[in-house]
Amino acid sequence: MSDNQKNYYEILGVDSTATAEELKSAYRKLARKYHPDVAGNESVEKFKEITEAYETLSDETKRKRYDILRGIFNYNKSTTDRTTQKEAQKAYRQAKNQEEIIKETYKNKEKSQKQNQNAQDFSNMFNEFLDGFKSQAKSKKETHRPINGDNITTDVVITMVEAMSGISKTVNILSTQECTNCHGRKFANGYNCPVCDGLGTVSQHKKITVKIPANVKPNSKIRIPSEGNPGMYGGKNGDLYLNVVIENNSNFKYDDLNVLFTIPITPPEAVLGTTINVPTANGNVLMKIMPKTSSGQKYRLAGQGLTKDGKTGDMIVTVNIEVPQNLSDKEIELYKQLKDFAKERV
Repeated sequence: MSDNQKNYYEILGVDSTATAEELKSAYRKLARKYHPDVAGNESVEKFKEITEAYETLSDETKRKRYDILRGIFNYNKSTTDRTTQKEAQKAYRQAKNQEEIIKETYKNKEKSQKQNQNAQDFSNMFNEFLDGFKSQAKSKKETHRPINGDNITTDVVITMVEAMSGISKTVNILSTQECTNCHGRKFANGYNCPVCDGLGTVSQHKKITVKIPANVKPNSKIRIPSEGNPGMYGGKNGDLYLNVVIENNSNFKYDDLNVLFTIPITPPEAVLGTTINVPTANGNVLMKIMPKTSSGQKYRLAGQGLTKDGKTGDMIVTVNIEVPQNLSDKEIELYKQLKDFAKERV
């Protein structure tokens, strides 16, 4: 369709007597609606048509020539250069005779500039009401600079036995990842990214298995390289720091390289002696309780403590005699007999 066959007023949705401000307002609304960054690639032709119409009608000389070629004679009624109906009709007949020459001259001149000019005109206009495009353009240069990821610090809870023997633990950490929708640019199609809400990053959980070394002390920090938040634009990943928390267990304590352990036994076991299992860094160890053992008596398990700088401590086991809380009637009766027997001995 040739330029003079297109109804530029209809394309912009305005009357042929529209003022410059009305034209500009109409163009802004349509440009925002049909720009490819907003409406998609299917709106490219529509956007070009809108821009072409505005380019022509916003220029007084081009608009006057267009109106004459279209046979519109009321345009100059709102300008200081008023043309009578008779003069306009005469100019129209003369212009029609030279229409092809004018059209070719206009097209050849505009063709070489049209694509770049359209893009520039829209950029100047559209950025007035969509600051997001300016922010994108400004941040685009910044994305070329590598940004290192942040470190992550979290607690890992283990038992005393696990601390002594070492263990592999699976920890669940919350990391910050680059948004896969906007790729960290914070905007998508001229608006805040709907996935990350304009932050450029999203938080997600991930599980990793870490090795806790043997003989680790409470509140020790273990560094796992490159398992922190990922870097952006080629930056290095941060590190993961695990703060070791050993479960509160009153049965275990530390004394330098020695491990202090308290274990309960029953009165019969204390009197008659027994063999019990003691948890150590190397697994359960059988320990013999001698007959007539008193509460608070200590036993030493050599080489079952912590190791450091080639030295290994011992485990000191303290025996604590405890009376069971769920004694049967028969057991209570036997204790009474023992009590009476003890009185007779005195």
